[in-house]
Amino acid sequence: MPGPINTALTLPSGLTIPNRLVKAAMTEGLADQKNRATKRHATLYGRWADGGIGLQITGNVQVDKRHLERPGNIVIDGRPSDEDIAGLKALSEAARRGGGKVIMQLSHAGRQTPKAVNDRPAAPSPVALKMPGGVFGSPRAMTAEEIRGVIAAFGNAAKVARECGFDGVQVHAAHGYLISQFLSPLSNQRDDEWGGPLENRARLLLSVISGVREAAGPEFAVAVKLNSTDFQKGGFSHEDCLAVIDMLNEQSVDFVEISGGNYEQPKMAGIEGMEPVFEEPVRESTRAREAYFANYARSVQVRAKMPIMVTGGFRSVNAMNAALNDGEADLIGLGRPLCADPGLPARLLSGEVSVANDWENRLRLGPTKWLGPNSPINLIKGLNGWGAQGWFCLQLIRMGDGQDPDTDLGVFKAFRTYQAREAEAAKAYHAALRG
Repeated sequence: MPGPINTALTLPSGLTIPNRLVKAAMTEGLADQKNRATKRHATLYGRWADGGIGLQITGNVQVDKRHLERPGNIVIDGRPSDEDIAGLKALSEAARRGGGKVIMQLSHAGRQTPKAVNDRPAAPSPVALKMPGGVFGSPRAMTAEEIRGVIAAFGNAAKVARECGFDGVQVHAAHGYLISQFLSPLSNQRDDEWGGPLENRARLLLSVISGVREAAGPEFAVAVKLNSTDFQKGGFSHEDCLAVIDMLNEQSVDFVEISGGNYEQPKMAGIEGMEPVFEEPVRESTRAREAYFANYARSVQVRAKMPIMVTGGFRSVNAMNAALNDGEADLIGLGRPLCADPGLPARLLSGEVSVANDWENRLRLGPTKWLGPNSPINLIKGLNGWGAQGWFCLQLIRMGDGQDPDTDLGVFKAFRTYQAREAEAAKAYHAALRG
């Protein structure tokens, strides 16, 4: 079926993406005990490549082995070994075999590092996450020297990505990870050059982009993932987002992916946190949209000089094409639908299907809205979030093992299996560090 999702897009760096469908970054948890890419990564990304996707963005590759989003992350920290390089090359080759492109998402988890990995993670300021369960430790404020080390680490990882055959990198500045923490006045309470007014809070992001571009060269794609808003009162606002877009217009950025939320307010997963969502008024589209952030992206698009990607909620070809035609997006991000149906893009592009299955709603156990701090419904909200996350992560693991997704898996079983697996992975991670 001809239409906008079938058209190619050439980025400012010269990279041409054959269609507008992008596999958004999703954590895989497939790295070995030394946080290296494995054959399971190549199997998984090859499966998606065969499914017709135009561009793949890897799960967050960490630039500091002490600050992981989870123990199974790939890490590029310093100069990788020959074995590390071989695993990354195998991943990039598998991801490109269908004619699509692949870029590596680079990240540092900061205070969102699980306690099982690091009980005193580095952060802009010693502001702990407001999360139940004691999953995250008490963060400590980074020194200026540590901040400069993070900038160098992103540049080093980008250089390695290019050497390993990736077409570019995406700097993760959303979802409450380290760069996002610096952008937010709730988590960044510094009074030096890295905190205070937005131009200071954005300094880390701009410095990382500059370092990455210098390390990787002008013909290597450099993208940014940025929150439209944190959906928290007093946090990174949509006005802040637009101001950062103005700053990025002066940088060499190939595209910006617009998302939103963080661990405290996980709007990127289509659910609400333990506190009420702080909504900001934005111009509504002329028709209802599926995507969580499309209305925010429309106002971003007016300001941005680079292409814009929107991820979160897209399910129908009509909504995807409408977002492209109406100037709300240049690239359409797909995440969770590809966990259960890796061949979906080819069928959407050909017109064989017009709507993806909405697995999130099938897994819902009850209300997703905030019902007060003492509501017993918060248990259901937790299972909606962490249980669904476990369900989708386990599907990626199955595909990495060469199996088909298990769409009959129950959310309770997924939650228990996922938590047990993460605990074992944390033990193995620490054993490898000691060894």
